[in-house]
Amino acid sequence: MDFDRRQLMVGLGALAAGSAVAALASTSREESNERNERFQQNGGDFSWTPHKLDPAECARVAYDGYWHKGYACGYGAFYSIIGVMGEKFGRPYSTFPFSMLEANKSGVCDWGTICGALYGAAASFALFWGREERKPLVDELFRWYETTKLPIYDPGAQATGYKGHLPATAVGSILCHISVSKWCYANKFEATSTERSERCGRITADVAFKAVEILNAKIDAGKKFSGSLPAQDSLTACGACHSTPGEETNWSKTRMDCTPCHSGSPAVQNKFENHP
Repeated sequence: MDFDRRQLMVGLGALAAGSAVAALASTSREESNERNERFQQNGGDFSWTPHKLDPAECARVAYDGYWHKGYACGYGAFYSIIGVMGEKFGRPYSTFPFSMLEANKSGVCDWGTICGALYGAAASFALFWGREERKPLVDELFRWYETTKLPIYDPGAQATGYKGHLPATAVGSILCHISVSKWCYANKFEATSTERSERCGRITADVAFKAVEILNAKIDAGKKFSGSLPAQDSLTACGACHSTPGEETNWSKTRMDCTPCHSGSPAVQNKFENHP
């Protein structure tokens, strides 16, 4: 009897342990499924279908979008692509909460980081293509922005902020702070001036025009798309040490031109000692 009781107790213990393990495994599977389901997206990631657009039409929309309620560059550029698709093709493009892009105003809530127009364009690309396909599109747009004298777009009599010619300057950077500062310094305008605001509105149009050109080319070329603009010389030279695995000074993670911040020019010297 004692032996049978011991066997029974051992058997019950093993059953309980087995049940506990099974319960844990089941819970683990459920949690894993929940984690996977949490990030599921309707239609799948990057599932929207891109459509070709007219760059000139989108540039005009981007300019107007910049001034719409003061939502500025990120809103204007993004709406000029996804909003225009919504106007022409309806859902799902028309369902996007576009005012979200207002957060990119002045380099994200006045922090002077990435130019909001560039972010708006890159975000629109990301509705259609994942990282590997999207990267050459962004590279092409951002390198164009670094090296091109802007603004190009001129709304003429339809100008909202400032009517008339504005000088064009290549700023060498995708950062709002540097872009605005270098243009203002080169052309003797204050950062709070109407001319500067107008300049950013026109640049929003320029970015939209170029982004749509790139989008159209991507649709034509598919996975074979590759940009035509090479990396800046400084990025290649500096990257040989600072962005190369195994190098003692592999500290850098960027694809932007190194020159504006690391050229050693008077503008980037230490301004905290004996200034002004």
